[in-house]
Amino acid sequence: MMNEKLYDEMDWARIEGLVYSEEDDPHSFLGATKTEEGILVQTYCPTAKSVTVHVASTGSSYPMDMEDESGFFAVLLPGKKIPDYTLEVEFTDGSKHSFADPYNFEPQIPETVLKKFAAGNCWELYRYLGAHPMTINGTDGVYFAVWAPHAVRVSVVGDFNLWDGRRLPMRRLKDYGIFELFVPGLTSGALYKYEIKAKHGLTYLKSDPFSFQSELRPNTASIVKNLSAYEWGDQAWMEARKGSDSKTQPVSVYQVSLATFRVPDGEGHVPGYRELAEDLSDYAAKMGYTTVELFPLLEYSEDDTMGLRPEAFFAPTSRYGSSEDFRYFIDTLHQKGIGVILDWDPSHFSRDLNGLSGFDGTGLYESDDPRQSLYKPDGSLYFNLKSPQVRNFLVASAVFWLKEYHIDGLQLADLSKLLYLDYGKTYGEWVPNIYGGNENLEAVTFLRTLSTVTKKECPGTILAAEDASDWPQETGTVSEGGLGLDYKWNRGFRDALIEYIQLDPIFRGPHHQQLIFSMVYNYSEQFMLALSYEDVNEKYGSMYSKVPGRKRSKFANLRACYGYMFLHPGKKLLAMGNDIGQKMPLSEKTGVDWSALDHEENVQFQGYMAALLDLYRSHPALYSLDYSPEGFEWINNISANENMLVFLRKSEEETLLCVVNFSALAYEDHKIGVPFAGKYKEIFNSDDIAFGGDGNVNPRAKSSKEEECDELPDSIRVLVPPMGISIFSCTKVEKKASGNEQAKAAVRKRRTAKKAAGAKVEEPKTEQKPQDKEAKAAEPKTEQKPQDKEAKAAEPKTEQKPQDKEAKAAEPKTEQKPQDKEAKAAEPKAEKKPQTKASGARAGRRPAAGRRKAAERSLKEEKE
Repeated sequence: MMNEKLYDEMDWARIEGLVYSEEDDPHSFLGATKTEEGILVQTYCPTAKSVTVHVASTGSSYPMDMEDESGFFAVLLPGKKIPDYTLEVEFTDGSKHSFADPYNFEPQIPETVLKKFAAGNCWELYRYLGAHPMTINGTDGVYFAVWAPHAVRVSVVGDFNLWDGRRLPMRRLKDYGIFELFVPGLTSGALYKYEIKAKHGLTYLKSDPFSFQSELRPNTASIVKNLSAYEWGDQAWMEARKGSDSKTQPVSVYQVSLATFRVPDGEGHVPGYRELAEDLSDYAAKMGYTTVELFPLLEYSEDDTMGLRPEAFFAPTSRYGSSEDFRYFIDTLHQKGIGVILDWDPSHFSRDLNGLSGFDGTGLYESDDPRQSLYKPDGSLYFNLKSPQVRNFLVASAVFWLKEYHIDGLQLADLSKLLYLDYGKTYGEWVPNIYGGNENLEAVTFLRTLSTVTKKECPGTILAAEDASDWPQETGTVSEGGLGLDYKWNRGFRDALIEYIQLDPIFRGPHHQQLIFSMVYNYSEQFMLALSYEDVNEKYGSMYSKVPGRKRSKFANLRACYGYMFLHPGKKLLAMGNDIGQKMPLSEKTGVDWSALDHEENVQFQGYMAALLDLYRSHPALYSLDYSPEGFEWINNISANENMLVFLRKSEEETLLCVVNFSALAYEDHKIGVPFAGKYKEIFNSDDIAFGGDGNVNPRAKSSKEEECDELPDSIRVLVPPMGISIFSCTKVEKKASGNEQAKAAVRKRRTAKKAAGAKVEEPKTEQKPQDKEAKAAEPKTEQKPQDKEAKAAEPKTEQKPQDKEAKAAEPKTEQKPQDKEAKAAEPKAEKKPQTKASGARAGRRPAAGRRKAAERSLKEEKE
C-alpha cells in the first residue's frame, strides 16, 4: 500500500530527466517535500545498494525503496514537519557513507548580487561563484556556484562522488544562468570539476573558472580552498599603501620569473614559493629595488608559454606550492619593504579544453565568431568584452589579486592586442566596430571600468601597461577621456637607447637625436622606462652582447646606459640578470646566470647597480617630479660631437647636475654651465675604480665662476669620465666680490666715499700763506661773456664749438707769479685713491682674483 502512495506522489517525468542527465532544477523534487501523506524523501544515488533515512531527533531509521534500478530511492516519513535527517548509503562495493541531504538547502547568493552580476558590476564576484567552505544551518560543507547560462545541465563531480555527474546535479537560478549547490560534509582540499551537458548533447568536464587552486600539471582538477585560512603579517605595509602615491615615490622594479630565478638543483628540485620568498626578498632588498614584478603566475598548463596563456584567473600556479604558500611569499616581501606587481593579461586565454574555451557549449567567455575570438599567432582566444558578465569576471579577477593576495599592482601585457580589432590580422580576418573603425570600443570601456574600480576598491595600487602603440592618453584620467592607467612602458625610449648604445662610440654623433627625443613627448604619458625580459631573450640577446667593444669597454657602456636610464624622468624596470651584466640571454629554460659573479668584472658591475639604485632611492630629485616639467631642465643637449648630455634633475628639496658621456674620451677641465652660483660636489661617478672604472672622478667640490657657458652666467670646470655619468649636488651660495652681495655693497660704499674725496684733490684744504692770499687777490678776474654761457649750456658733449674757442682766446691769461709756484709746491700732495685704479681697470676688466683682493682690502680699510 505504501509503494502505491509513493508512486502517486513521485513526478516520474522529472525523474526521467534526472536519470538522463537533463534536469536543471533537482531541488524541486529531490530531498524532503511536504505532501498530504507525509514527508516525501527522494534521492538519486547510482551504484547504491541501499539507502536509509536516519532522523536525528527521534533516532528512528527508515529504509528507502529503490523506485528505479538506476539508483532512485524514495520513502514517506510520518508527520507534517520536515525533520533533520541524514542519508546512510551502502554502495555495491561494500563501502558506507552518511551525509546530510544536499537538496534541502536554499540558494546562498543574494538577489542583489545576482542583479549586479547581470549588469556586470559585482566587483567581488569571487566571493559568491566558485567553491566556498561554509556552514549552513549548523551543517558544514562546500557551496558551489558556476555561470553556464546555455548549459542543459551542470553537476559537481570530484573525488567525493566517483566523478559521477549523475549524483550531484546543480540547480539553475532562473534569469541569471548560474548553477548552484551546497554539498554537506566536504572540506577544504577536495578535488572537483563541473560536468556540463551542452544543448547539442555533448557532455564534458570543465575546471572551475573561479577556483582558488588547481592541481599540478598535467592534472587539471580544481581544489577547494578557504580564502581566510592564512594569517597575514603585513598589516603595516597595507595600511601605508592606502595613502601612498607611487608617482612621487621611487619605483625601481625587478622583473623576475620564478621558474628561472633559481634553477632546479641536480636532483630536479624546483624551489617553491616559501624558498623563493627568502631568496628573492633578500636579493631585492640588498640591491635596493623597491618592487618585484612576477612573470604570469595565473595557473597554466604549458610550461613553454611561461604563463602567457592563463587558464585560471583566480588561482596561482601550483608549480611552486599552494595558495597559502603564495600568500606567504607576498607577505615575506612586504615585511622586508618590497612591493609586488603581478603580470596579468586580460586580453586572451588558453584554448585548453579544460578551461574557459566553449565553456557551456557556446562561446561564453569568447565570441562565437572566430574573426573576433581567435588570436592567430599562438591560437589563444580573445575575451568577449561585449558581454557585461565577462567584463565583470575580469574586473573581479583584478580586485581579487589586489585584495585577497595583497598584490600591489598589475602589469597589463601588450594592450595593443586588446585595443585594436585588427591586431595581427589581415583584411577579412577582423570585424570593424559600429563606426567602421579598428578601435575596440568595448575594450576601452573595460579598461576605464578596471582603472576606476581598482582605484576605489584598492587604493594605493597601480596598473601599468605594456603597449607599443600610440593610443592616446592611456595614463590620462577617465574624466578627461583617458584610460585611467597609472604607467605606460616607454617603448620609444627603450628602442632608441638600445639602437644608440649598439653603435661604436665614434659613430654615435650623427645619432645624438635618439638620446634626447624622448624628452619631446615625455609628459604626454606617465612613462615607465623598462628593459624587460622581451629585450634580453634568446631572440634579441643580452644587453652585454648588444654593446660594442671588449669586456672592459662593454661594462663601461652598460654603466653609462643604465646610468642615463636612471637619471631620465620616469619609473624604472629591469629584467633579472641585467643587474649583473650576464652574457647569456633569458629563456624559459635559462634564467639568471649566477655563475657570472665568479668574475670580478661582474661583481663590480653588480656593485655599481646597487649603488645606482641606492642613489635613485635616496635623492627625491630623481623621482618626485618625474611627471612635471619642473623636475627636468636641459643644460646642454647639442654636444653631438662629444656624445655628451648635461641636464638638471630637480625637486623641492634639491637640484642635481647630471653629466652623461657616451664617448670613449675623458674630457679634462671641461666647462659646464650651472644654474646658479654655488658649490658643486660630485656625489656619484660611474668611472669609480670600485665599479671597474679608471678613476676619472672629481674628488673636490667645484665653486662656480662668473664665466658664461651654455647660455648661463656661471659655470664650473670638471673632469668628465669616458662612457660614464657624473652627478653633482648643487649648493647655492650668495655671491661675494667674488660672489658675496654684502661685500659688494661695502665696496660700492667705499668707492663712493673715495670718489667724493678725489673731487677735492683739486682744492685741498691746506692753510694759505699771506703771499698766497695776495697773489690770489692780485689775479685779474676773468668775466664770462654771454656767448660763453650760451655755448656752455648748449654743449651736449665735451667737444668745443667755435664760439667756445673764441671765448677761450678772449680770456686774459693769468701769469703765475713766483710765489704762486712756491705755494703750489708747498701744497700737500693728494694721496692716490683706489678708484683711480678701478676706473683704469674698466677698459680691461680686472681678473677675478684681483677683484677679490681689492674687495678684501676695502673691507679691511672700512673696519679700520
